[in-house]
Amino acid sequence: MKVNNELGKSLMMNQGENNSRIIVVSKDGTGDSLTVQGAIDLIPIQNTARVKIFILPGVYSEKVTVPKTKPYISFIGNQSSETVISWHSKASDRTSNGQETGTFNTATVDVESDYFCATGITVKNTVEAIPGGKGLQAVALRIAGDKAMFYKVNIIGSQDTLLDLSGTHYFYNCYIQGSIDFIFGNARSLYEECFLHSTAIGSGAIAASHRNSAVENSGFSFVKCTVNGTGRVYLGRAWGKYSRTVYSFCNLDGIINPAGWSDWGDTSRRGTVWFGEYKCRGRGADLRRRVPWSKSFSSQEARPFLNRNFIDGNQWLRL
Repeated sequence: MKVNNELGKSLMMNQGENNSRIIVVSKDGTGDSLTVQGAIDLIPIQNTARVKIFILPGVYSEKVTVPKTKPYISFIGNQSSETVISWHSKASDRTSNGQETGTFNTATVDVESDYFCATGITVKNTVEAIPGGKGLQAVALRIAGDKAMFYKVNIIGSQDTLLDLSGTHYFYNCYIQGSIDFIFGNARSLYEECFLHSTAIGSGAIAASHRNSAVENSGFSFVKCTVNGTGRVYLGRAWGKYSRTVYSFCNLDGIINPAGWSDWGDTSRRGTVWFGEYKCRGRGADLRRRVPWSKSFSSQEARPFLNRNFIDGNQWLRL
């Protein structure tokens, strides 16, 4: 089985690489495990060497957790469309004790460990949000570990697709689909050359940064991304009082709400958020009707958000 290409191979490399171990997941029983979770369970706690989990083509209907005690894990598929991890949890589901599951516990794949990598897979939550529906928040991927990277990964859901919760993360050439706040959390993440596809019916939103203080070094930077799909969507909403979201050199389709940005119904956030655009293009990039409290960045203002320095990538990314 081959990894996508040389860049895909290098993305799988990081600290602990020299003594890497390989585990194969196959639905037909020819690998080391029938399930992705079973492969993770084979890895010892506090492992110090990278473990490459090769996931052979198929739809793996399961809920997967990568615990904090198991760093240096890579998920590797050959083609994103062929290797799918899928589940259907939603916020209104009931647990065994009768309590609601809640949004944060719905993830199909939940990554709590550091130095996680993935390439060539699809992570999907099949719950579909409908206008006016309650409790339909349904996370496909939740990332709470530090220094995670994703290359050619499809992340598919509807409301609250990608919970980019905490840590520093890098997404390159990924496809992310949803309708409302489908990238949300308080991580510091760079999305480079990604495809952000809205499935909103009516109003929607792409990003919701939860940065809550001026000293928090978090936020989302989208560089050379393509935004398209359906609905009338905001580039970002101010989930946190100091929410920070920047789009640079992006191609924005006509689905963008001309106002661009939402204050989450709290006008006090207008003076503290950091929302802006730099040299974007497309029908949705017209700045003339943007809210006055968003910014059209100068080159100096945009510079910290334009490359991997935003996530201190020179310290941990090996490309």
